[in-house]
Amino acid sequence: MRGQPNMKTAIILGSNSDIKIADKAIEVLKRLGIEFEVSVISAHRTPEKAREFALSARENDFGVIIAIAGKAAALSGVLAAHTRVPVIGVPVKSDDLGGLDALLSTVQMPPGVPVACVAIDGGANAAWLAARILALNDEELARRLEAEAAEMARKVEQINHDIREQYNQ
Repeated sequence: MRGQPNMKTAIILGSNSDIKIADKAIEVLKRLGIEFEVSVISAHRTPEKAREFALSARENDFGVIIAIAGKAAALSGVLAAHTRVPVIGVPVKSDDLGGLDALLSTVQMPPGVPVACVAIDGGANAAWLAARILALNDEELARRLEAEAAEMARKVEQINHDIREQYNQ
C-alpha cells in the first residue's frame, strides 16, 4: 500500500538492541494507521548508508524520521544533517549512564540541524509526535488523533470517578 506523498514514517535503529523501543513506536503507528518502515543503520558503522537514507528520505515519501539510538547517539544528528525531513530522536537507556549520554547527544545539536527529542526510551511518544507532524497535512489523521485524545481523557475521568467513589464519603 502506498500512502500519501511524504506521509510515511521511518524508524531507524542504531542497532538491533533498540528493537524493544521501536516496538513501542510501531504499536502507536499501527493504532493510528500510519505507514512505516523499520531499518537498522549505524551512524558509526554504516555512515554512508545513513547519509544515503537521509538524502533520499523525502523522495521515498517519508514525512518524518524516528531515530532510536543509545550511548553516543549520533544517529539522529547524522540523519538531520543530511535531510530537511523532521527527525525525532529517541535516546536509549544504557547500563553505563542510564541514557543520559544518549539524551545529551540527541538534544545538543548545532543551530540549523534540529532534532526533536523525546524521553529516554520514549518510543511511543516519538510515534505520537510523528503523528502530529504528519497530521498537519492530513485531516483524517488529525481526526484520529482528536479521537485518541478524547478517549484518553475519558479514561482519566473514569479513573477519577472510581477513585472518588472508593475513597470519598
